[in-house]
Amino acid sequence: MAKTIYTCRECGGTSAKWLGQCPHCRAWNTLDEGVAETAGPATRNTRFQALARSQPVATLSEIEAADIARTPTGQEELDRVLGGGIVEGAVVLIGGDPGIGKSTLLLQAVDALSSQMKVLYVTGEESGAQIALRAKRLGLPGTKVRVLAEIQLEKIVAAIEAEAPAFCVIDSIQTVYSDQLNSAPGSVAQVRECAAQLTRLAKTRGCTVVLVGHVTKEGALAGPRVLEHIVDTVLYFEGDTHSSFRLVRAIKNRFGAVNEIGVFAMTERGLKGVSNPSAIFLSTHGEPVPGTCVLVTLEGTRPLLVEIQALVDSGGPSPRRLSVGLDRDRLAMLLAVLHRHAGVACLDQDVFVNAVGGVRIGEPAADLAVLLAIQGSLRGKALPRGFIAFGEVGLAGEVRPAPRGQERLKEAAKLGFSVAVVPKANAPKKAIEGLTVHAVERIEQAIEAVRGLG
Repeated sequence: MAKTIYTCRECGGTSAKWLGQCPHCRAWNTLDEGVAETAGPATRNTRFQALARSQPVATLSEIEAADIARTPTGQEELDRVLGGGIVEGAVVLIGGDPGIGKSTLLLQAVDALSSQMKVLYVTGEESGAQIALRAKRLGLPGTKVRVLAEIQLEKIVAAIEAEAPAFCVIDSIQTVYSDQLNSAPGSVAQVRECAAQLTRLAKTRGCTVVLVGHVTKEGALAGPRVLEHIVDTVLYFEGDTHSSFRLVRAIKNRFGAVNEIGVFAMTERGLKGVSNPSAIFLSTHGEPVPGTCVLVTLEGTRPLLVEIQALVDSGGPSPRRLSVGLDRDRLAMLLAVLHRHAGVACLDQDVFVNAVGGVRIGEPAADLAVLLAIQGSLRGKALPRGFIAFGEVGLAGEVRPAPRGQERLKEAAKLGFSVAVVPKANAPKKAIEGLTVHAVERIEQAIEAVRGLG
């Protein structure tokens, strides 16, 4: 009878019996039942072996630091997220909800790259005919795209060695399994072992490998967390499947900036890059309306203009505070600051805050725009046309500077905005043409500056 073992889906640790809490990483309800592995000596501890060629010990200052050669994928927005293009021997992990466009984007990239290098598309979820049907629908010729429908790791490795591609897509890593392990495809052991072997193959042969990963219902990449540590770059697809716009965000990148985003529009001919994404996140009002404020946020190296909308309405004995795209706990803190330091009370009011376009804003530089939108909705008075704001608000009521404030202001001026309320430390030393800047140090000064504009 096969021995049963319980494996943690978070850290990969094992236990002989089921426990509510993993004894290794202390995560709750993460142990999954499976059959104990019977791997031989050749595969035992494979994941702990070096993933790249061993090099002699050298002094850091003597190592030649040459620029990494990059090859454009034919998708400008994807190149931006990758840091300029694909790198030889790099391993990229891309995850996202089902049907969001991962396979579509990669098929487009593979077809564009096939004109300048050998490519291989390995599909474990679809047949070759389904891939051909998608390519036909997208209008891709695919004359030089090699396709393999296979899920066995050993056959995939043999095909890569025989074809010798410079770019290879594995769609998806959760469907691949190795004969040397007994567990089913998608298990912690299979995902970890297959990813390690494919990464080792990419490093030794100089082939760029892209792994497509499934996500859990919470939105995290399925499988062991070591999967994200092994690879060089981790990309996430974001966006509502009911919307035509998609965001690709870099969570980890050894060859470029993290938190860089690429913006795509889903069309009948596949995903197309959006050159001016700020237009997506700005509402099209004929006239300024109360409760809206435009924020200049920073996504990686790209300044983006996003409209913040607030609605303040009379609530009951338990007023609600809801936010979409912004941190709800921070919203509660900002309302307390607005009351204590600016005298604007929302104690008996429902407060709803939304970031237009489905974008998620994590930086505190959105604080000032959120508070100005809330007070505008409460007073029923709209901010003037062409108004933008950004800045972090502290618990003492001070308005703190945001990083790279000059770039934010120049982006706003370029798009035709004429009035800005910003932290004093972000005030430009040299006037920006067409932009009037009001520098403030405290939240009450910002409120007064806005009232003066009205």
